[in-house]
Amino acid sequence: MPYDHRKLLALPLALTACAALAGCGGAAESATQGPRTVDEKTTAQATAQATGPASGAIPAGPGRKLPLAGRTIVIDPGHNPGNFRHTTEINKKVNIGTNRKECDTTGTSTNAGYTEAAFTLDVSHRLRDLLKAKGAKVVLVHDAERPYGPCIDERARIGNAAGADAVVSVHADGSAVGNRGFHVILPALVREGGADTTKIVGPSRALGEKLVTEFGRATGTRPANYIGSGTGLDVRKDLGGLNLSTVPKVFIECGNMRDPKDAALLTGAAWRQKAAQGIADGIGAYLKG
Repeated sequence: MPYDHRKLLALPLALTACAALAGCGGAAESATQGPRTVDEKTTAQATAQATGPASGAIPAGPGRKLPLAGRTIVIDPGHNPGNFRHTTEINKKVNIGTNRKECDTTGTSTNAGYTEAAFTLDVSHRLRDLLKAKGAKVVLVHDAERPYGPCIDERARIGNAAGADAVVSVHADGSAVGNRGFHVILPALVREGGADTTKIVGPSRALGEKLVTEFGRATGTRPANYIGSGTGLDVRKDLGGLNLSTVPKVFIECGNMRDPKDAALLTGAAWRQKAAQGIADGIGAYLKG
């Protein structure tokens, strides 16, 4: 779930709700449980058992050039598992071009307590392995090695500094029950407050369109039935990670964690591998032109 004031701050003892954005289906979020600690060993074992070697890997050989060799891809795992312990820090506002907004949020979770931050890291790790197997240089914006964040403006700067060919911010949504499916968020045309998306609006849309096609194909899921008018694409100007980017960047909401049917998919290791494959395939298709 991208950083915005639709999202909940899941605190250890209490939950605070953000105001719902207009045009986002009016869906308010709630979380019945706070974040739970991610068992990295269990996640790794489940990944290995469910998927084996990274699919999509292309063996190198004499005279064979890997398809993404020479390309730099930045993966931005939404939120951070430690954010809920650092609410003071993540509530500090930063410039996002169109206005000022909190540094970050905790994200959402399933009713059973599987957090968005855990989900985004898991999918990002799988995506990293798939892209590296195709020869890409991969940069993770964070790997839960820091206590919280990074803030949304810093996330954009990391992608810019890497000179990325593409940046994908991985999220899951927190909408109402019955709202299902995935969608990709594209940058709007913004030229204010130090932000200028003029050069990235077109390439980012091309990237988003490829992601919609390939993600749907890999996961067997459909574009969201509650946002994007069935296209799987949503344009927004309130996200600092997009406004401040100078390289092609999109957010992908892989599903709705608050809907039981979507949550059953998002919590499955095998489905998360399919999600990573779909994102990798979409990036690959975009970079092939």
